[in-house]
Amino acid sequence: METVQNEKGESTRGQISIHTENIFPIIKKFLYSDHEIFLRELVSNAVDATQKLRQLSSFGEFGGELGGLKVTVTLDEEAKTITVSDNGIGMTAEEIKKYINQIAFSGASDFLEKYKDKTDDKGAIIGHFGLGFYSAFMVAEQVEIITKSYRDGAESARWVCDGSTEFELTPAEKTERGTDIILHIAPDSEEFLDKARLRTILDKYARFLPTPVEFDGQTVNNTTPIWTKSPADLTDEDYKSFYRELYPMGEEPLFWIHLNVDYPFNLTGILYFPRIKNELRFQREKIQLYSRQVFITDEVKDVVPDFLMMLHGVIDSPDIPLNVSRSFLQADSSVKKINGYITRKVADKLNDLFNTDRKGFEEKFDDIGLFIKYGILSDEKFWEKAKSFVLLKNTEGQYATLDEYREKIQANQLDKNETLVMLYTSDRKQQDAYIASAVRRGYDVLLLDNVIDSHFINALEQKLEKVHFQRVDADTLDKLIDKGLNNESVLSEDDRTKLKDLFDQVLDNKSLNVSVEAQPIDELPVTITMPEFMRRMKDMAALSGEQSFYGSLPVSYNVVVNANHPLIGKLLAETNSDVQTALTKQVYDLALLSQNMLTGAELTAFVRRTVDAL
Repeated sequence: METVQNEKGESTRGQISIHTENIFPIIKKFLYSDHEIFLRELVSNAVDATQKLRQLSSFGEFGGELGGLKVTVTLDEEAKTITVSDNGIGMTAEEIKKYINQIAFSGASDFLEKYKDKTDDKGAIIGHFGLGFYSAFMVAEQVEIITKSYRDGAESARWVCDGSTEFELTPAEKTERGTDIILHIAPDSEEFLDKARLRTILDKYARFLPTPVEFDGQTVNNTTPIWTKSPADLTDEDYKSFYRELYPMGEEPLFWIHLNVDYPFNLTGILYFPRIKNELRFQREKIQLYSRQVFITDEVKDVVPDFLMMLHGVIDSPDIPLNVSRSFLQADSSVKKINGYITRKVADKLNDLFNTDRKGFEEKFDDIGLFIKYGILSDEKFWEKAKSFVLLKNTEGQYATLDEYREKIQANQLDKNETLVMLYTSDRKQQDAYIASAVRRGYDVLLLDNVIDSHFINALEQKLEKVHFQRVDADTLDKLIDKGLNNESVLSEDDRTKLKDLFDQVLDNKSLNVSVEAQPIDELPVTITMPEFMRRMKDMAALSGEQSFYGSLPVSYNVVVNANHPLIGKLLAETNSDVQTALTKQVYDLALLSQNMLTGAELTAFVRRTVDAL
């Protein structure tokens, strides 16, 4: 039914016109999933009205005084009302009929269409007054609009509706331009009649709106956050201060990137690199997404690549597509372009830091290494840039790029198949004996104790030609870097067979694979190892939190008896079977102890045997 019109300024009654295709998205209880959004929408619309007036003034179409443009939120607990007021553009009765009664129209869209040739500053117009306004009915049983247009001679008007399609439009007594939206809060929404609750919502959604927003006598927003300013006008302290404003409990960031692009999309923002260290923190302190300084969400997984989710900060773009309630991102080509742009900017920033301050970059690498490695794992374009600045760190605390490290170990760690073997430790304390053995051979050992290093080394083996990683305790050194050389054994083949049978009998464990091998006499008498492949698969299964085929396999260890060690010769020569058994158990427990695998009753028994022997 069409709106009834009255030319004499008397009361008008009618029905709101809703286009059929839009009826479901805007039904009052289903437009938004989160009811607190009503305040974001109404305050955003009020700011929109002030921004429109500012633009009209700049076009020369408003010659009056702008005054102090602002938005005021007022709570009246006794009357059970919340009022959102502005001194912006206002509306005539005809505009109410067009923009409020006929929901399919949008005041912001119409305004932009009319003035599109006069300005490209679309960032000044926040939202769509029609749909956003109707979020008020999620919490209100009745809504009033009292408004007066900026136009000369305009009459003020009052519009009242109870959330149905029926409304009343009458003259009002408002003397100043602007609009008051008065919400008569419904009984089931009286939780919002709480000053602290309203302040929390305003802090969340209105924190950086471009027009001052007042509540309870205080301005609640910063109208010019630093992402709206030129980097040339900002100091390091400005960036650090803004970070503290966003994350009051956070550590000082390592560095940051100022995003500022206007083609082929509009995007501004600040991304901070936190001190990530050795943990994956995707959800603790998120990147905040804004649209023209209106907070939208901190779920930015479609806008920001996965590996950048560990960053903190703000992204603001009017070009990110949202659904009708502005609550969810809708992935499209522009989102992919923004995603790619952010990835490039981050890679370029890291590359610049590496090239201009190598020492400073190395000092930060323990904090940002996890982030860089995750980026290499998840984004091929990032890898193409990061392969020149990702660093490897050895147990001596020395850093090297991939190319530098290959050159460093080329002469000594090439196996018989011309494959470069990179030795590493995932726990320098637990694997200290193995590291010491490798160092005695002149080998270099990398420290790869990051939570995703098992995945990282897999990726590098695929990306780098003829490179293989071996954990320093995955096998004997002669097998870790097999140069095709065989050590001579001081024992005969029969003696080696007797030793193997002895260890099999004493240990009596089917998960242990015993072998007797000729090794240098300065190696341990017995070494316990887990094959690199099995260990790596189990590490990755543990990190993913999912039970995989490899993660569910029973644990199996290799027990390597050093045929050339004097203790093994003594053990083999022992004629007392009880003493021989005790010695066998003792050297095996020493191997367990070197791997931090000797615990409980077995550790107690080992200590007692050692004391008795002394």
